[in-house]
Amino acid sequence: METLKRLLLNYEITDETLSTVRAYGKIVVPKLDSYIVTFYSWLRKLPEYEEFFLDEDRLVRVQKMQVLYWRQLFEANIDEKYLNSRRKLGESHAKIGLSLSAYFGGMNKSLLAFTSELYDGSMKNEEYIQSITALTKLIHFETAIVADSYALMTREKSEAQTRAMMEMSTPVTSIWDDVLMLPIVGILDSKRAQELMYSILSKISETRSKILILDISGVAVVDTAVANHIIKITKATKLMGCDCTVSGISPAIAQTIIELGIDVGSMSTTSTLRDALEMAFNSLGVDFARN
Repeated sequence: METLKRLLLNYEITDETLSTVRAYGKIVVPKLDSYIVTFYSWLRKLPEYEEFFLDEDRLVRVQKMQVLYWRQLFEANIDEKYLNSRRKLGESHAKIGLSLSAYFGGMNKSLLAFTSELYDGSMKNEEYIQSITALTKLIHFETAIVADSYALMTREKSEAQTRAMMEMSTPVTSIWDDVLMLPIVGILDSKRAQELMYSILSKISETRSKILILDISGVAVVDTAVANHIIKITKATKLMGCDCTVSGISPAIAQTIIELGIDVGSMSTTSTLRDALEMAFNSLGVDFARN
């Protein structure tokens, strides 16, 4: 987040700008009730109205907050507290799912209302132009703060959802004392491989496991990049003192690896998960009886 001083400089908002906004506010703030009527007459024509404002209690609450919002803007006391209140507004919009497009449209309608529909024509032309310029700067400043906060909240929410999906789709599971298993399903790209390696190494460190079974029977495509990701994972586990067996090597996958000329080195592989489990139990001295 940018500092307040930097933001004000970016939008050329000076003490004179704020003083001009306050003076103009004396004309339009007494008409905020009329502004609410004007604004919601416009909003009722949009799909956002039915989505967010059909509940009467919620509508009344939002309108009261809106009046307070514009009073604060025309008071033009810009400090860190003011800045944080605008950032929270962006977060609120992101949480309820109000689009930035709808927010921008609402701010544009508000600017038009304050500069034309609610203006009483009492200023000289030059003074009026200065007032509109100052108000436009401040509204653009406000819009940028809310949009930045909205984008940050949305990104954090998306990243959290992605992490949660990764954890659910690729769980490193302890299936026996000293034995971990990870089934990989879908596409294995660089980003996912890095996340998998982090999860695997963290689990090995946590459990002090000696064996990892990496089952790739559900991997959609095995090419050079995928094979290299798998080899890196097996090498990293070896550095942690954990032996890795890659199961699910089908004839097609084996043929692809040979045709690509990929050196799998001393990597331990099996065609089925059952075979990998048998190898793991045998190495631990656990009887594994076949039916």
